[in-house]
This record gives sequence, structure tokens and C-alpha cells, in this order.
Amino acid sequence: MTIPLSLYIHIPWCIKKCPYCDFNSHTKQGDLPEIAYVSRLIADLQTQLPYVQERPITSVFIGGGTPSLFSPTAYDNLFSQLRKYLSFEKNAEITLEANPGAIDHANFDGYLQAGINRLSIGVQSFQNEKLKTLGRIHQSEDAKKSVIAAKKAGFDNINIDLMFGLPDQSQQDALHDLEMALQQSPTHLSWYQLTLEPNTFFHRFPPTLPADDFIFEIQLAGQSYLSKNYFHQYEISAYAKNNQRCKHNLNYWEFGDYLGIGAGAHAKYTDLKTGKIFRRANTKHPKMYLSDLQYEIKHIPNSELALEFMLNALRLHQPISNQLLFERTGLRFFNIQSSLNNARDKKFLFFDNHSITLTDQGRLFLNEVLMCF
Repeated sequence: MTIPLSLYIHIPWCIKKCPYCDFNSHTKQGDLPEIAYVSRLIADLQTQLPYVQERPITSVFIGGGTPSLFSPTAYDNLFSQLRKYLSFEKNAEITLEANPGAIDHANFDGYLQAGINRLSIGVQSFQNEKLKTLGRIHQSEDAKKSVIAAKKAGFDNINIDLMFGLPDQSQQDALHDLEMALQQSPTHLSWYQLTLEPNTFFHRFPPTLPADDFIFEIQLAGQSYLSKNYFHQYEISAYAKNNQRCKHNLNYWEFGDYLGIGAGAHAKYTDLKTGKIFRRANTKHPKMYLSDLQYEIKHIPNSELALEFMLNALRLHQPISNQLLFERTGLRFFNIQSSLNNARDKKFLFFDNHSITLTDQGRLFLNEVLMCF
């Protein structure tokens, strides 16, 4: 079986850096260099064409930063050029991240015409006081209007990003956010916990967050609410209705391959002839990326493959097959028998010759499970 290949595109600029954000994002100064950046993206892609190995692109994710700052014309130009070098599956999922505070609703038509067929809207909360605390530049009504405008333009596959475990957040607050999100009729929800990441404003000046036990209660209540409303949890923070799971993220979690173009973009690829697996990382700063494309490539040694695979695959709420492990890494369960036995003895998982399944305890203590590998 050929390993699936996706494409990640990074747009690094934002109107304002959020205090919790540890992604490669930079406050924009003046007009964005759309033409120069698209040209650099294509040059970046050309250095990665040997990794394609005649595979079609199964999904595209345009992340940031704030990709909705770029015009439809820029994306139309970008995809026209991408198609000169890459083939795309007929039903390839192409996602654009959009910020409700940095999107011209008139652009939705153009994004759709450029080939983008899925939106991920970064709402984070439907309560204005929480949005202010998070440093967001939009208000609740802006988020609702963005979803309405996107649907009017023809988008029928929309994800909403929400956060929980916010400063001074009650369980009622968190459930209210979920209720407001479902009222927008999305196909997918990403509901993830606020964490204080290094090199962020919140890490330097930490707000008071709810206690871990209380956050866990919020999580359980939210999972129950979403389940009752037919949103199936298929990954730690991902919920889909009618099985409309995010193909792009699934490829990450199943340890598939992906090209990565843009400032700070990462790629992971397998040499299909030798089975060797590599990771690549581009230079981060947009100015440096535009002036001189530099990147680092690292071979993942066999001793690290099991952990690399499990870091991704164990996030999924489904059994991990022996066949998937073999297809993605060349390993089989017998190659990691001692690690599996260790995790099983700690009641983190159970396994047979065909699959691995996490226990409820394993899901609660995933970091401890990973330490077994």
C-alpha cells in the first residue's frame, strides 16, 4: 500500500499575536507580500518534488498565522501553479483557516472558486469577555456572521475551533460555547484545552486557570453533550458529525507523509524505495524565508520510529492495527513487544496479533503510555 501524501501550506502573518499562541506567527506590517510569497512557496515546493514519488495529494491544509488575510486572487494563483507540479485526488480536502476578525466575507466566493472546499474558523469562544482575555480581535457576533457568510457562499464543510479550561471559565460557560457552536451547524468541531506553552505571553505572565480536576469535569461534560448531539469523538480534541472527519489531520495521526511549504513549515516523508523516514523544517522568519530558503532535514532512526508513530496514532479513538504500523514504519508488534507488554502491565492498553486498543486509563494518562515506547 502506498503511503498517503498531503500538503501543508503556512501563511505566517497575523493582525495581532494572541497571548497563548506558540505557532509560527508574526504581526503583519503594512501590505502583505502576496506575489513574492506565492512565488517562494512554489520554489519551496520544487525542492520537495523528489519526495512526491508519483503520489497524488489527498488533502491540503492552509494554516498560520491567519491564512484568511491572503486574497482569493493569491490562492487562485497559488493553486494554478501547484497543479503544474502536483496531481490532486478527485475529492481532495482543501482546508483554509479563517479568523472571524480577519476575513472579508466577500472573499468566501473567491476562496471556493480557487479550489478551497473546507473552512476551519478560529472562534475559540462565543463569550466576549473570554475572547478579550484570549486577546482575540473578534467578538461573538463576528464569528456567527462569518459562518453564515461562508455557508451563503457555498461552503458545506466547516470546522469550528473552540477552547476550554479558560481563565475563570465555569462548566456552564464551556457548555454554552459548545451549544452556540452547534447552533451554527458545523460539520466538525475542534475542542481543545488551553495550555500555557513556552515562548508565549501567557507563559511569561500566566493567568489563573481552573484546577485540573475541574477541567477534567468540563471535558467529560462536553464530551457527553457533543455525543448526545451526534458529534463523534475520533481523536483527543476532534469531533465529527456524519463521519466528516478531517482527512488532513487523520493523515498526520496515521503517520502518513506530507509536504510542508511556507515559513516554518514542516514536512515528513518516506523514501518508498528504502523505507527510510525523514523530517524537514523550513526557516521560520518570513523575511528570511523570502530572501533565502533554508531548511533542515533529519532522518528518523529506527530506534525512534515506534515512539514517533505512537505519538500520533494513540491520539485516535480507534484501535491501531499491526498492518498500519508495518505500512508506516516497517515495524510489527513483535518488534515492540517489550514496550507493549510494559504498557499492558500498567493497564494502559491491551493488544493481540492484529491491533492495539487503549483502555480508559490509557486515554487519561497518554503521556505515561508514550513513556513506555
